Amino acid sequence: MTITSVLAAPILAGPLNPLRLFLQADIVVQVVMAGLLIASIWVWGTVIAFLWRMRGINARGEAYEAEFWKAKDIEAYQAEHGKGDIPSARVAGAAINELRRSLSVKNPDPEGLRQRLGIAMTGTVEGEADKLAARLNILATVGTSAPFIGLFGTVWGIMRTLGAYAEESFTMARVAPELSEALFATAIGLFAAIPAVIAYNRLSLKVNRFESRLQRFADKVHAALTREIGAR
Repeated sequence: MTITSVLAAPILAGPLNPLRLFLQADIVVQVVMAGLLIASIWVWGTVIAFLWRMRGINARGEAYEAEFWKAKDIEAYQAEHGKGDIPSARVAGAAINELRRSLSVKNPDPEGLRQRLGIAMTGTVEGEADKLAARLNILATVGTSAPFIGLFGTVWGIMRTLGAYAEESFTMARVAPELSEALFATAIGLFAAIPAVIAYNRLSLKVNRFESRLQRFADKVHAALTREIGAR
């Protein structure tokens, strides 16, 4: 008798107890179940980490933007406060850097400069959104693949059960426990996939809203810098 069986003995009384179903399943089905449980933990860890990061980014971005519009010298403010993980600061920095390079040439084209400023900031906004969205790939992967992985474990378990009783008298009472163990793999697959799909949809919406807010900030910066160009 192993330590695991001793510790689990009081728990294994119920016929549909998850631990009992796992311990008595075939090794292949156990591997499938363990992989899906790890994927589920990974999903929840990704969701928590993403929400925590979004909270920090939004807080830093709001503080930066509020002071940005109060600054008399935008370039000086950017040089002093534009460090760190602040997407708004990177958008403004892209515009300021493009403005410096464009004004360093002789007789710059104002219209071309306006277009380059817009392109530089739009590209930065899209890059920031892509970096956030890339963190959600694991949710999409688990959401689409976990049900099929669980189904593979179920099919394997059913095939093994039917094969074992192929030459014996077949009764549902004899195979029901092993079929329950096999079907449990599909249940774990859904347990991992459903939260992943819901979280992916909700967090993707947050990324879209973040990108829209960042683009509005970029538009305001573009308007402010083009006014400065026109005043020269």
